[in-house]
Amino acid sequence: MAFAFIILSGLVYVGWQLLTLPSSPVPRGWNPLLPLQVQDELTPFTKMKLARAESSLDSCLAALDGGAEVTAMSPLEASGGCGIEDRVTLSTVGKSRIDPLQTSCAIALRIALWERHGLQPAADEIFGETVGVLRQIGSYNCRAIRTPNGTSSRLSTHATAEAIDITGFDLSDGMQIRLISDWDGDPQKSAFLRAARESACAWFATTLSPEYNSLHADHFHLQSRGWGACR
Repeated sequence: MAFAFIILSGLVYVGWQLLTLPSSPVPRGWNPLLPLQVQDELTPFTKMKLARAESSLDSCLAALDGGAEVTAMSPLEASGGCGIEDRVTLSTVGKSRIDPLQTSCAIALRIALWERHGLQPAADEIFGETVGVLRQIGSYNCRAIRTPNGTSSRLSTHATAEAIDITGFDLSDGMQIRLISDWDGDPQKSAFLRAARESACAWFATTLSPEYNSLHADHFHLQSRGWGACR
């Protein structure tokens, strides 16, 4: 028993040394001690690293380095519970442009992960093209939740820029794909939008699509907070 413990302790020590060496042979994505970078291979450690990256503005910006063009800003303070704590301006995500917008760093990071590991592979598989532009209609909006029955008494996650609404995509060949016209339209475009929705569910805590209700007929609503809704 004692001998087995010594062997196990030795293996743990060797493993730790392999992870902590500056020239560690363990790939970044598989090394739980290294912080997240958008370009890293996806592994069972990725979600843990994402949570760690979102814990501060500095670690979030470090994870985005090379994966998006963002500019850090001072927090936005507004009345009524509105505002943006870890505020950034986002204008480029991986290979894609996005109309510049102010949002939370957590949303910027999740958009970057979605673009690289979900949208681009789907566009390549279905069209043999890359996504060139993400079309959005905003992130921060100091308002209450909207429902088919009227306005709720609870604040929307848009009120703290913990959500973004995406209306469609432009491919590198100029093809336009829009939820309002293509969700149940052209088979290839429809397939791409459904692949985009499914991959968004992997990166956002709440993903709402046209299948959720009529208020989302023209956009994906993507949140960094929630309980895993994928509809």
